[in-house]
Amino acid sequence: MKTRGFLSTLFAIMTVCALQLTAQADSNKYSAQLLSPVAGQVLYAGQKIMVEWKHTLPNIPLPGCESEAWLSLDGGITFPVWIAWLDPRNTSFLWTVPNTPTNAAVLDI
Repeated sequence: MKTRGFLSTLFAIMTVCALQLTAQADSNKYSAQLLSPVAGQVLYAGQKIMVEWKHTLPNIPLPGCESEAWLSLDGGITFPVWIAWLDPRNTSFLWTVPNTPTNAAVLDI
């Protein structure tokens, strides 16, 4: 009977610890949502457009961190076109659309 009580208590403690670790791990994730340009928007070569997003940064120090913006012309299969270096705390940059016609462009930040 004592063993069953001990195992129940141990299981309860392990569950609480796992939930705390899960919550802590979720706070260390990066997430982003693109605000502009929107899906299906037609952009023209030479057009200047503000690329904007909102993001959640992980709860870790960011010294030396950087972000990059890349362009895919094949629907996100490859990202061969490098656009810019970005400070990870920024949420926008001004972009001049290149002369690379496609109906399947995808931005990766």
